[in-house]
Amino acid sequence: MRTLFTKTILSLTLSSILLMSTVHAQSVLDEYIDLGLKNNIVLQQKNISLEKAMLSLKIANGMFSPSLALLGNYTNGDGGRSISFPVGDLLNPVYNTLNQLTGSDNFPQIENVNQNFFPKNFYDVRARASMPLVNTDLIYNRKIKQQQTLLQEFEVTVYKRELIRNIKVAYFNYLGALEGVSIYRSALTRALEGKRVNESLLVNGRGLPAYVLRSESEIGNIRAQLVDAERQVENTQLYINFLLNRDLEEVISTNYSAEEDLMNASRFITEPVSVTKREELMQIETLKELNKNILSMNKLFWSPKINGFVDMGAQAENLKYNHNANYYLIGLQLEIPLFAGFNNRHKISQSLLDIKNTELSINQINRQLSMSTQVTKNALVSAWQNYQSAQKQLEAAQSYQRLIEKGYKEGVNSFIEAVDARNQLTSAQLLVTLNQYRVLIAEANLERETAGYELELE
Repeated sequence: MRTLFTKTILSLTLSSILLMSTVHAQSVLDEYIDLGLKNNIVLQQKNISLEKAMLSLKIANGMFSPSLALLGNYTNGDGGRSISFPVGDLLNPVYNTLNQLTGSDNFPQIENVNQNFFPKNFYDVRARASMPLVNTDLIYNRKIKQQQTLLQEFEVTVYKRELIRNIKVAYFNYLGALEGVSIYRSALTRALEGKRVNESLLVNGRGLPAYVLRSESEIGNIRAQLVDAERQVENTQLYINFLLNRDLEEVISTNYSAEEDLMNASRFITEPVSVTKREELMQIETLKELNKNILSMNKLFWSPKINGFVDMGAQAENLKYNHNANYYLIGLQLEIPLFAGFNNRHKISQSLLDIKNTELSINQINRQLSMSTQVTKNALVSAWQNYQSAQKQLEAAQSYQRLIEKGYKEGVNSFIEAVDARNQLTSAQLLVTLNQYRVLIAEANLERETAGYELELE
């Protein structure tokens, strides 16, 4: 009873450890995806463009608010046009008569006045508050900026999905290359063991020198393939770190289990595919609405624009200031376009063509995405079938290699059969690895085509 209890506890502990290990393994790729979404330079640039679009929207909203400005000007001039006032000619005879009647000089003679239009030492300082009262362009401009911001948001999301797909594909290629290196090293070990056996048989008079030479050739070929596989590992490591925007020599974690993703791949095969969640479709639909707003704005070119303003300030000559210099001014500004060389009519025609072109693009993108998604699903189905077939081939190659190797040591099978069995096993192992990661890559591509990856809302 005690032994049974101990075994039960040990079994539960091991299960918990395996479960925690699996959860951590499944989160490694997600950690790289999160790191890429945070650090990728191109994505940061697109986020900056999104911030600029949002600021443009704020500017469009601010155009409806009143604006306040401080204005001032100083003018001084002489010459030019003038106006004459014959004040002396009119009043001097009257003043002469008055002086004679009163016997005094109380009424002096005055000169005629010649007044220039140019002000002399004149200043005008005022604060102006203005606000648009009627302006359809501002209304549609705000709508257009909203849709441009939405377009930029879709562009960021599209690039995020592309980045996630690229990280997944690069990571699967890296794991596949690592397993390829491991397989070639195992093949090299078997080839070295084969050479040792051939050398032993030759010493004992049961082998041939040609078998030893053939073993050396096999070893050289495997070593060359191993070097290529190691270079592929290095290249994929560089690419992953480039996507994550970190040091290119940073170590890539291999703590990953493909079991869950392979199970998801088998589920994706049986489910229908849809492109309705693709941001590209939402993008083109938003662009269509944007063009409609531009058309509506262009059609209202005749709409009057009314602005109101209030000026409060002071003006006087010779830089003097007193209470008489203060003033206020309230007014309305009205603008009604009448004729602009048929430019407004041409803008309307352009907008109609833009809408028509967008409708054609919607149809084209729908068809293109549907075709691409179906092709990607077919690739997943093919990769899955090849993977299942490769597993069966590996089982057969392993059994065949064990039998031939045993028979060769006992003198039943030939050296050529032993070499062929080892090559078949190596090829079968590589094929399983290759097709396993082809399935995962095809799954990542289908996930991208259907926009299946759940992005966190920001």
